[in-house]
Amino acid sequence: MPDSLPLVTIITICRNASATLPRTLASVAAQTYPHIEYIVIDGASTDGTADLIRAHPAVTFWISEPDQG
Repeated sequence: MPDSLPLVTIITICRNASATLPRTLASVAAQTYPHIEYIVIDGASTDGTADLIRAHPAVTFWISEPDQG
């Protein structure tokens, strides 16, 4: 990976998104730019969203915790 390329950070914020998040994860994974970090912030989902995030190789960092809405 060339050091001259800037880092692009993609951030997804979600809660209970198990029905829609797979499409977003697939879209990020399909990007061809070589210098991407992908962060997912989940608002303590209860529908399996965290399991989807945890298992996806495109996700660089993720957290799932309650927030203040």
